[in-house]
Amino acid sequence: MKDDAIFEIMVTPKSSRSLVKLDGDIVRVFLHSPPADGKANKECVEVLAKKLKVAKSRVSIERGARGRTKRIAVQGMTLPEVLCKLGE
Repeated sequence: MKDDAIFEIMVTPKSSRSLVKLDGDIVRVFLHSPPADGKANKECVEVLAKKLKVAKSRVSIERGARGRTKRIAVQGMTLPEVLCKLGE
């Protein structure tokens, strides 16, 4: 069994489109949803799961649920695997 991949992301809510972008060593997530009532967090998990091609239940916000900088955990993947898929 693999360990969880844990990494930091920068979130930009209320963007014109939802996408994940690897900017050097920083993962940036642009979200269409506003940061109200957990809508942006829910969309963040959905967008990351879709990009990584894993179930939403395997992606979780470990820290930063109320801020723009978040720590994300992905179950069953290593960090190099996650960064490789995000860079595609």
